[in-house]
Amino acid sequence: MAVVCSKGDWFVSSCSSTLFAINLKETRDLFVFDCAKAEKRPKEADGDDKSSGGGSEEKDSDKILAFAISASGKHVALTDDHKRLVLFSTEPSWHCISTRWVVRRCTSLVFTQTEDEVYVADKSGDVYSFSVLEPQKPGELKLGHLSMLLAVTLSPDDKYIITADRDEKIRISFRLQPYNIQAFCLGHKEFVSALLVPAGHPDWLLSGSGDGTMKIWHYETGRRLHSIDLKQHAISQKSDEDTEKRFAVSRIISSPNGRHIAVQCERQPSIQLFLVDAGTEVSLNPAETIDVPHAPWDITFDSESQLWVLLETEDVNVHLYRYSEQHWELCGKETPELMRVTEALKDQWNVFKGSVGLESQFKHLYKVNFDNMASYLQKKQERLEQESKKRASANGSNPRKRSKTESDSVPQTTS
Repeated sequence: MAVVCSKGDWFVSSCSSTLFAINLKETRDLFVFDCAKAEKRPKEADGDDKSSGGGSEEKDSDKILAFAISASGKHVALTDDHKRLVLFSTEPSWHCISTRWVVRRCTSLVFTQTEDEVYVADKSGDVYSFSVLEPQKPGELKLGHLSMLLAVTLSPDDKYIITADRDEKIRISFRLQPYNIQAFCLGHKEFVSALLVPAGHPDWLLSGSGDGTMKIWHYETGRRLHSIDLKQHAISQKSDEDTEKRFAVSRIISSPNGRHIAVQCERQPSIQLFLVDAGTEVSLNPAETIDVPHAPWDITFDSESQLWVLLETEDVNVHLYRYSEQHWELCGKETPELMRVTEALKDQWNVFKGSVGLESQFKHLYKVNFDNMASYLQKKQERLEQESKKRASANGSNPRKRSKTESDSVPQTTS
């Protein structure tokens, strides 16, 4: 699966084991980082990790699992399936600062607003912090869940760590004292797959889930403000049980100017846009649905609040939309920044084509419901039918034997 993010002048994308960085403002060389060629884990460190319970029977690969860009765009961090955490600086040019090792495979990263730390959430439910100012310093365990973490973010003032897990829970913890929990945001019926504190509303939290809803919270109190059923805004499609159930939110993003929220749902060839109305407490209004040729890989806003959509096709790999006159318009192919991105991605399409048509990343996260009583009654009925067939077969094949047996069982009288 391919992922994109844009901050400052940079458009950054990852796919498989490779990270790409394209400058939107200037014609500069494409930065490419291939994890397959990155620093390998020392054998002694690998042995220490396994002895501490961090080992896995899964074979490590170099696939990038997550990456994040700092608010200013000056730092980027990625983590891969080989349990590397790689830190980059983008100024004056892209270069790798350090390679460190995480305990378990990670799912989500986020930088503090001050850009002095990066927080890493992993599959075991733990969150570690890694220093940016001391790039060789090992990570520090901050908190843990009992379930796999799928998303982590921070409040805009860096006061709270906000984490979401597979068991529908959203936890609000104090960053400097993570053992103190401020609140829980509870109400989703499936795993929580996306978190966002939108620009311009530092007290809001938007969450997306496998239950097909996006909820708005006042996260400091855990109070739910609003819930939006995204299925109502999706384009029509074949209705079957599997589709009805599996409608996970894969991405929620906010435009830098704070006016727009864009939501992407898995396997949906559309992007749902909401307009932020600052005049009311709960102010997300459905605005527009953008239909695209195929279900997109990922979406992002750039620094000018333009919407980028990464597609799974080589000929047209990116769409760029600009908000004009109360409407989202598709930009022409001659737009300079679009041309830079399109040409760069076409040159690297060999990396992307292996991820075309891959199964959903959420496939194994949905709940499996068992109706024990229905299963029991079905098996009981099947057992009764089998016994009935056996009796009927026995009666039909040996009637004389049955008659003789029955006569033998009758007591004989003597005179």
